[in-house]
Amino acid sequence: MDLTSLSISELQSQFRSGAASPVDALQALESRIARVDGDIHGYLSRDFETALAAAKSADISLPLGGVPIAIKDVINVQGEPCTCASQILKGYIAPYDATVIKKLKEAGAIPYGRVNMDEFAMGSSTENSSYGVTRNPWDLSRIPGGSSGGSAAIVAADEAFAALGSDTGGSIRQPAALCGCVGLKPSYGRVSRFGLVAFASSLDQIGPFTKTVRDSGLLLNAISGRDPQDSTSLDTPVPDYTSGLTGDLKGVKLGMPKEYFIEGIDPQVDAVVRKAIAHYESLGAEIVEVSLPNTEHAVGVYYIIATVEASANLARFDGVRYGHRAENITGLLDHYGRSREEGFGPEVKRRIILGTYVLSSGYYDAYYLRAQKVRTLIRQDFTAAFEKVDAIVCPTSPEPAFKIGDRSDDPLKMYLADIFTIAANLGGICGLSLPCGFAETDGVRLPVGLQLLGKPFDEVNLLRIAHAYEQSTDWHKAKPAIG
Repeated sequence: MDLTSLSISELQSQFRSGAASPVDALQALESRIARVDGDIHGYLSRDFETALAAAKSADISLPLGGVPIAIKDVINVQGEPCTCASQILKGYIAPYDATVIKKLKEAGAIPYGRVNMDEFAMGSSTENSSYGVTRNPWDLSRIPGGSSGGSAAIVAADEAFAALGSDTGGSIRQPAALCGCVGLKPSYGRVSRFGLVAFASSLDQIGPFTKTVRDSGLLLNAISGRDPQDSTSLDTPVPDYTSGLTGDLKGVKLGMPKEYFIEGIDPQVDAVVRKAIAHYESLGAEIVEVSLPNTEHAVGVYYIIATVEASANLARFDGVRYGHRAENITGLLDHYGRSREEGFGPEVKRRIILGTYVLSSGYYDAYYLRAQKVRTLIRQDFTAAFEKVDAIVCPTSPEPAFKIGDRSDDPLKMYLADIFTIAANLGGICGLSLPCGFAETDGVRLPVGLQLLGKPFDEVNLLRIAHAYEQSTDWHKAKPAIG
């Protein structure tokens, strides 16, 4: 049996029956990575010896005992690099564990491997990494999505049993859709952000990439909860997220937002998603048309708020305390300017400049203040819709994975890749993408993702609705032909 093809739940069954051990799982994973990651380039670094020591002493009676979990390179793991895929943090070693890492370890999991991403989580294709492009395992000439493209690609290619990513405007759900795995963005405040290198603090949220919906629930069980080190994490009960995975959709109402089925969406994606919605109806769910009228403003609002927060958060990278330092400087301002110029990539610079411009005298009210007001309207749209339905169902991405380099010279077109995911971050709600079929482009089958959006802190129902679809179809069992 190829252990790397197993879900977390299946792997745990192997552990508990004695058919395999955490050491076996880790060695199988390392062998798989050695075979296929040269093509995919999902990992930036791995510490096999440390992980092996943890595997040898793993307590398999714990909820995630002995399960290796890959970590996006924006989350601090003590003693491991945390570069955010940027030259400015090259050589930086994290001195502490993020709260989610502490929680994973308490649940028995083994953090294993630093995973590629768009620099500082800014991008939709993982082409913005300073350490090379990650490739989609379904077609190596295509992007895996972003910014958590490395996390999605390695889970889809069986190079990881699961991975953590971060989602600021779709950075978990969009790559999960393009690579054919499950990606969950928890509600804002559900999971601590302490130890996550901040991009946009009012939007960022850590979440899991997994092979099944049940596995997403298992990981969310481990990483959720109030954290006094993160003032934005809320003190709400943490239920067992796997408890509602019954397959029963009796009485469930799913909203179909007309604003997400628009001109310009790929016809194959539209057809596949509509077929998935019809399948939900056959399972007993009631489909209700809803309206989210301010959706059209979401991208514009996001790229004001996110860039403003990024310009503030990235001001700390000044070459003084840690990270890259320019050489042969002539003074303090020259030190700041050249260290940042040499350390940051083009997309990060673009967003810092945009955010600084928006905050400048005379533009704050015209842009930032107005964006915050429209953000409130977007949140109100969701509140009104959820008075009528239990969840919203729509496409995750308007198209399948595009070719590497296709949009490198067109930032605006690149930004539109997240058109269906951004609003959930602005509203603070939970969202999930799961496989629902394939589109064919140039003779290649490419995954299509179905997005489910849920009420704030209603992940139990979101996972229940996703699980019912997943278990009545075989899309999640499809594997790319690599390795």
